[in-house]
Amino acid sequence: MSANGQAGEYLLETRDLKMHFPIKAGVFKRTVGHVKAVDGVDLQVRKGETLGLVGESGCGKSTLARLILRLHEATAGEVFFEGENILKYDRRQMMKVRRNLQIIFQDPYASLNPRMTVGSIIAEPLRTHKGTTDNIKRRVQELLEIVGLSPEHYNRYPHEFSGGQRQRIGVARAIALNPKVIICDEPVSALDVSIQAQVVNLLMDLQKEFDLTYIFIAHDLSVVKHISDRVAVMYLGRVVEIADRNQLYNRPLHPYTNSLLSAIPIPDPKLERQRQRVVLTGDVPSPANPPPGCTFHTRCPRVQDYCRNNVPPLERQEENGHRASCFFPVVSGQKIEEPTASTPYKAGE
Repeated sequence: MSANGQAGEYLLETRDLKMHFPIKAGVFKRTVGHVKAVDGVDLQVRKGETLGLVGESGCGKSTLARLILRLHEATAGEVFFEGENILKYDRRQMMKVRRNLQIIFQDPYASLNPRMTVGSIIAEPLRTHKGTTDNIKRRVQELLEIVGLSPEHYNRYPHEFSGGQRQRIGVARAIALNPKVIICDEPVSALDVSIQAQVVNLLMDLQKEFDLTYIFIAHDLSVVKHISDRVAVMYLGRVVEIADRNQLYNRPLHPYTNSLLSAIPIPDPKLERQRQRVVLTGDVPSPANPPPGCTFHTRCPRVQDYCRNNVPPLERQEENGHRASCFFPVVSGQKIEEPTASTPYKAGE
């Protein structure tokens, strides 16, 4: 795992990226509203790093991944890859970009065509982008060895493999074209714990060997901490906190992040009993009708009246680049005072 903490040119960047799915109703299927699955996301990913992306189910993580890859067409915003806005590209231009932007899907059962052999599945991107069949079989067998499978598996079908082996096939397909960025969309959530460790270690080894850049989406915060350089936290379609891995896990600023981290199990029973859990009340609001002001205010243990009518920007709260979208961040010993409308509250003031 790389440790890119210094500032530098971003390999991948999103700016105010949005995906609002229309809600249709009535005989004429008129649009009566929108589901704001992704609602203005700004992310920057440096070359060679792993950016972890966490949050509750339905917060927009997978939709964001598909927007970056243009598997969904964004409602608004921009996606920059190597300095170019790829949302303006036509089909031919996107074919060249897709060589460098690949994805590993969550479900190793559904992401592989059951009617195709393993060799055909891994060879498909090579045939699509290379335009030649020369030495494809040899290359596929090399890829199988790289991900820990046997070249003899070339003619087998997906149903003949275990879940972990199928995910390795998905990894082999993703690295076939030597991409620069791989989006890992919860690649280990459907696997047993022991197999999860193997796949995560495989991804880390491949990153070192091929100089890969990852966006790693997961629910398991322990896995994210192990593999990521920086971590972004999403809530209701927005990024609410982003920081270096150690900084975020040791000193979370957003109350939502604080709650997520308090739910991580501790192996030591004594320490588990002693720690204070932060339990959120209520349900996640509907993305079709998000609350005004701070979208987290309906569940926040630190909510003030100011939060209900004002949207906190995702801005730098500390000198190390730690950013959080919160007027009243979780800071030890900080006194909560409501800011005036003319003077928005900022950490450290």
